[in-house]
Amino acid sequence: MAKKNVLLLLLILGTAFWGISFSVSKLAIGEYSPSTFLFYRFLAATIVLSLIFARYVKKTDWHSVKTGVALAISLSFGIYLQTLGIKHSSASQCTFVAGSCVIIIPVLKVVFYRVAVRLKIWIAALVAVSGLFIISVKDDFTIGIGDLYTLAGALGFAFYLLQVEKNSKRANLIYTIVPMFATCTAITLLIAVLDAKAEWHPQSHLYWQGVIFCALFSTAYMYTISNISQRYISAERVAIIYLFEPIFGAIVAFYILGEVLTWRILSGGSLIFIATIIAEFNFSFFKFKESSGSGNS
Repeated sequence: MAKKNVLLLLLILGTAFWGISFSVSKLAIGEYSPSTFLFYRFLAATIVLSLIFARYVKKTDWHSVKTGVALAISLSFGIYLQTLGIKHSSASQCTFVAGSCVIIIPVLKVVFYRVAVRLKIWIAALVAVSGLFIISVKDDFTIGIGDLYTLAGALGFAFYLLQVEKNSKRANLIYTIVPMFATCTAITLLIAVLDAKAEWHPQSHLYWQGVIFCALFSTAYMYTISNISQRYISAERVAIIYLFEPIFGAIVAFYILGEVLTWRILSGGSLIFIATIIAEFNFSFFKFKESSGSGNS
């Protein structure tokens, strides 16, 4: 019980790091290309985690490597696309659009796993789409490229979470963490090499501070805690905790970047937040309580 409570607190702290990382990344990247930023971020995270989990690295088998590589493909492209979104849009707007990932997951389960989805999920999806429409669609009915990148990134991250859910039932994912981030490093290195605008030696302290923060806290720390927590905490409870991310992200963007929280972001973000609560809330719990109460009266 105590271990679960500690992990819950560590997860909430991690969502704060995730929310902060939107503003930190936007400040750090500035006019630079995101490709090298992500390469250095994953490289630093891989080195740190290789030292922390050295005894697991020694015991890593071929199956763990293959699983790590598979997880890395969707994760690296998800993060890359969301980083492109941050460059072309406000951090507060991106964090709410990225939060739609929780709604995308059950839809993907229907398409790829033929899993029946309850009515509340479709209601939540409709509410979330309404929120995305308010945030992303401008007065001339055009959609910003930053929102499209972020939404595509949310799709990639949703695939990653589905893979984690599937593989966590089969084996301990701690053994896949270092291979996963090593593969992310290789993928982003390839992207950076192919990027004509890549800057390999940015002369900016903010850039390198951003790399260190994102590598240590929003990458190494959060993804490790998330993978460990899913052995002890249900996916539903973990998903609810992720609701803190857009809240932290919007608050930090307001204070650090001075971004104005427009009526579009506030109202659309609120709808996405409400949609996620609808999707994850256990309404059957209250039905059970109600029937139990009526039987005793």
